[in-house]
Amino acid sequence: MTAPESSAAAPPPLHPRAANVLTRKPLTVPRAARIIASVTVAVTVLAAVLIHFTDRQNFPNIGDSLWWAIQTVTTVGYGDLVPTSAAGRLVAALVMLVGIGFLTVITAAITSTFIETARKRIEGNTSDTISTKLDQINARLETIEAELKLAGSTIAMNLCRASREAPHHGRSARPGISTACAQLSRVGLSSGRACHP
Repeated sequence: MTAPESSAAAPPPLHPRAANVLTRKPLTVPRAARIIASVTVAVTVLAAVLIHFTDRQNFPNIGDSLWWAIQTVTTVGYGDLVPTSAAGRLVAALVMLVGIGFLTVITAAITSTFIETARKRIEGNTSDTISTKLDQINARLETIEAELKLAGSTIAMNLCRASREAPHHGRSARPGISTACAQLSRVGLSSGRACHP
């Protein structure tokens, strides 16, 4: 005996057309609501026909059957028409479950739409505000950098002039000024020429 292959392909879906219809687009809440609404309408009409043929005593015509199916699927259930046969009660149970699912999905779709609209409105305002503030901060930083570069250049020039004018007597009168001059030259705040006589 051979062991079954672990890489065997999955069996094809039982209803490939139905699977294609459901999977060709991403399932969103509004799309799910449309699918559930369509299924609910189909089940309501089918239930009306089935209850008419399974419990003719209580549902003598299709109008009464449809009225009962609509009441049941919307979970109203006035009680004026009630199935008494086992098959009729089975149909009623199916319609009740579909009705509960329908109401749940429709409520979720409406809530999701409200939440998504509010989220987009809030995010739109927040991202615009943040973007504007970042642009303002960037402009201020560029101004500060330009002013620092200008101020640093002026300081470097003054330090270098002071270094040139100081009496040397064989040694530097102000060794800190020469070091500062060299550091300023390294970072690009001085051309370096002003520091040397």
